[in-house]
Amino acid sequence: MEQVKVVTDERIQRVTMPKWGLSMEAGKVTDWLVAVGDEIDEGTEICEIDTDKIAGELESTWTGVLRALVVDVNESVPVGGTIAVVAPADVPQSEIDAVVAEAREQLESGVIEADSGPKVLTVEVDGHRLSYAVLGEGDNDPVVFVHGYGGDKNSWLFVQEPIAADRVTYAVDLPGHGESSKDVGDGTVATLARVLIGLLDALGISRAHLVGHSMGGAVITLAAADSAAKGRVASLTLISPVGFGPEINAGYLRGFAEAESRRDLKPHLLQLFADPGLVNRQLIDDLLKYKRLDGVDQALRTLVTGLVDGDKSAVDVTAEAAGFGGPIVAVWGREDKIVPASNADGVGGSATVHVVDGAGHMAHMEKPHAVVAAIREATGA
Repeated sequence: MEQVKVVTDERIQRVTMPKWGLSMEAGKVTDWLVAVGDEIDEGTEICEIDTDKIAGELESTWTGVLRALVVDVNESVPVGGTIAVVAPADVPQSEIDAVVAEAREQLESGVIEADSGPKVLTVEVDGHRLSYAVLGEGDNDPVVFVHGYGGDKNSWLFVQEPIAADRVTYAVDLPGHGESSKDVGDGTVATLARVLIGLLDALGISRAHLVGHSMGGAVITLAAADSAAKGRVASLTLISPVGFGPEINAGYLRGFAEAESRRDLKPHLLQLFADPGLVNRQLIDDLLKYKRLDGVDQALRTLVTGLVDGDKSAVDVTAEAAGFGGPIVAVWGREDKIVPASNADGVGGSATVHVVDGAGHMAHMEKPHAVVAAIREATGA
């Protein structure tokens, strides 16, 4: 029997279980950080969510009064399932109750109206097979996310969804990473930047906002400076970018490349986060699985030679950033142990720099709201 959807006040907003990662199917609320009757706004931490891969805090993209909690703590909820209801105080409680009843019926029947999340596609660029995740729609200039060394498109799991609310977004796996082909050529950021420009060409993107983390920050800066991309890059958002100062944790990069076991890898991963609790067994196992793919070992070692010279950074993109005419917004975690915030002075006076407390090298995973805010600042959204 087909369900009849409740017709309610259009001001009622359903807080839903997010899709944090391409393979995520369900999650559990492990703790509510707000109570019924609380005013919430964009960026309010609503609850803690645990999935089979990662735990994190759901930050609000909703504004209003929290009128109802739909699910109990530790109840498994499919992606897209309603977990809470937000609405102005003058919306009748009877309408809130109707939405809650509908949401509970959907959860119990297993019929959830949800978007499928990002679509994963591939494209050929200069002999490289590139995997990317696309999400969102709209006429605004798209946003392209570029991960750092050893990362992949899933590293944007807390950020891509809110940015996709009003535009198309693309999260790409660079060569040597994720589901893309593993040949990195000479392993320089300049080579990766040319691949990124080729991706824009292949996807027919005439103008885009670029967001880059760590090595990806240097990649997008060089891409923006390339004559082939002249006028096509609307803004740069840099998260702990390489290339703006000499300090870099060369030991981490080499150690990550060489690690072959959980015992070898974990000490290096602990350096990524301000909160060591984020380095769980699943994260370590997923990275080990990636490192054991054919070609990854050579790719990572080659990339290291392009990133460091002795114990210092081998990359300098300050001139390219200075020559970029669009907005530049940078975010650094104050506790970054990989590319320290002391490098922030190299970004230049024309850029805006935000140093975020309680975050390490992975600010987009530890403090995603700060990164979302920075992207919106850069894009003018």
